[in-house]
Parts: sequence; C-alpha cells; structure tokens
Amino acid sequence: MTKEFNYRSETETLAAATRASLPGSFVELSDGVVHYEIAGPPDGEIIVLVPGISASYMTWDENFSALANAGCRVLRFDFYGRGYSDRPNVVYNVDLFDRQILELLAALKLTKSITLAGLSMGGAVAATFAARHSECICRLALIDPLVSPPASPALRLLLAPGIGERVFDWFGDEILVGGQLKDFYNPELVSEFQAQYRVPMKYRGFKRAILSTIRNFPVWRIVQAYEQVGKADYAVMLLWGCYDKSIPFEMHRRVLELIPRAEFHAVDDAGHLPHREQPQVFNRLLIEFLKR
Repeated sequence: MTKEFNYRSETETLAAATRASLPGSFVELSDGVVHYEIAGPPDGEIIVLVPGISASYMTWDENFSALANAGCRVLRFDFYGRGYSDRPNVVYNVDLFDRQILELLAALKLTKSITLAGLSMGGAVAATFAARHSECICRLALIDPLVSPPASPALRLLLAPGIGERVFDWFGDEILVGGQLKDFYNPELVSEFQAQYRVPMKYRGFKRAILSTIRNFPVWRIVQAYEQVGKADYAVMLLWGCYDKSIPFEMHRRVLELIPRAEFHAVDDAGHLPHREQPQVFNRLLIEFLKR
C-alpha cells in the first residue's frame, strides 16, 4: 500500500451507483471489481484480449465483434487501475495481473484451453500467464509486445518516489493522452482514440496505478517469460506494426530470438496499435490463427 496522492484531474470515485450506468459487466474478484465484456457462442474457441499499460478494453473495439461474429467466445477486460475496474491500493505488477486473469477465467467458468492475445505490456502479461499456466493455453498471440522499458529522462523522473507523483500531477494528462499520438501511424485516428481514453482517467487511483506499474515491471521477468514460452509447444503468433515508435519494429527480432517458432506478421501502415489501424488485416490473421 502506498500513501495516497490527490491528483487534481481525478475528481470522481468508482462505485456501484456509478457502474450502474456503464456498459459491460462487472465481477468482484479477490483484489476488487473487474469490468469485462464477453460475447460469441458459448461453445466457441475462447480468446482473451489483454490490453496495454493504460488503455481500457475499448482498445479492442475494432476487433471484439469481428471475433465474436467469426464464432469465437471473446472476453475483454480492464486491468485493475484502468477503465472501469477497481483501483486497489496495491503494488501493480505482473503477479497482480496474472492473478486477475486466472480469477476472471474461474469466475466466468471458462474452463477450456484459451487463446491469449496481449498488446504491448499486455503481451508481457500474456506471455507470463502462458509461462505460468501452460495447461490453460492452446495459443498465444503477441501484438507489439513489451520487451524492455523505453529509456527516457521522463521515465527516470516517474520512477522516483515523490517526484514521479508531482510530475504526473502537473503533466500526467499531457504525457498519457498526448503520448497516444506516437502510437498511431495515421494521425487522423488519434483524436477519437484520445476522446475514449480520457473518460476513465477521471476516476481516482488511475495515475497511482500507472505509476506503480511503471515502477514494478522488471525486465528480467519479461525476458524469462518469453524464454519459457519459447520452450512450450502451443502455437504462437507475433504481429508488429511496421511504423511502431513506442516499441520499435526492430524489437520483433528480439522476441523471435526468445520464441523462435513464433509465426511473424509485419503489419504495414500501422504503428503501435495495428489492431486499431488495420483491423481488417489484423482480424483476418487472428481468426485464421484461431481456426487452425
């Protein structure tokens, strides 16, 4: 537990009354209430869509229905601290997110082997889950996954206790919302995404959760998870936007070194979010992967 810092832009609190008017469904797990949506035939191939470090499950808006309409049982959710899930005052690390996925699957009685599709930091979480619970996995899809944290002066400031909170208080919205511009190859798509992204930011605990995640995601554990995935026998697909500036396209070579058997697809005319910028290409590749 960390001392609460009152961020000026976080003016509302998530509560049952608030959630009554929100889309999606909610379930209470051991660390708090989780926001999720599930669709598609109950007997379809199960695919769980794992978001990135800060966006809600809306990041999958261009893919969720397409996968369900293709006959898949599709689950998307908000990580703790993001979207409309609770913001518990805990350490936000891969153990928390791994436990969240495991408990969510149990709560929804999804007992068959699943496909995990993880984006960015969610790719590292998905790989960790697959490494720890290989008996639950039949396929793994990694989309521009986190391999190592970016090195920047701004990141070093955020890592410093006390200083990071004040930087986030004054410049957090600009860092987080403005940073979405770098994620897109096509700038015309940015404003709509930013508008969606801003809405859950007003709920208390969001910035605390993001800072805690940044501070508690050690690189060696990410690499170790990819190495373990590389030794497993389930199918793995790696997709990467050719113009990714957030996690540069060249990093795909590092992932392929760790998971040599991964089927690789470079997605042209896309940045860090190929599933949003090229949904038809992305959905086709993922559906084909699921139906093999």
